[in-house]
Amino acid sequence: MIDQSGYRLNVGIILTNANGQLFWGKRVKASGWQFPQGGVNPYETLEETMYRELAEEVGLTQKDVKILATTKRWIRYKLPTHMRHQNNSPVCVGQKQKWFLLLLTGGDDKINLTATAKPEFNDWRWVKYWDPLKQVIYFKRNVYLKVLKEFENKIKLKTKPLSSRPKNID
Repeated sequence: MIDQSGYRLNVGIILTNANGQLFWGKRVKASGWQFPQGGVNPYETLEETMYRELAEEVGLTQKDVKILATTKRWIRYKLPTHMRHQNNSPVCVGQKQKWFLLLLTGGDDKINLTATAKPEFNDWRWVKYWDPLKQVIYFKRNVYLKVLKEFENKIKLKTKPLSSRPKNID
């Protein structure tokens, strides 16, 4: 679904483990790493979309996670002009996202990147809380910063504290 401003409605997922590490997935047929995310279908609620995307991209079900938080507002980013499909109608200028922070309640063995016929990730790892800011593609960096800042106090750690918040993201 694309809104009247040209933004595709989307959900983003930050999956954390009991140690405060974050799931970081490597895109199939690409060198980039990112958090799971996906588009909202017209008949779905945002929570339904999140669980569908979680199952498709990470192989987890509602039984495997606990929702810790959602972003208060929609967070947007624009796609670089060269990445927009100008022949589509309407043209998608970027993403408008609601983010979910999830706690993995089971073991790592529950994660299954090949749960669907067309996997979106071909590798994954747990990373320190702020590390994705250094690794995500440049046009998503400010979104990730906003989301991580909003969620940073929602994680209850069993072991060590989160790594230091970065001063800037450049």
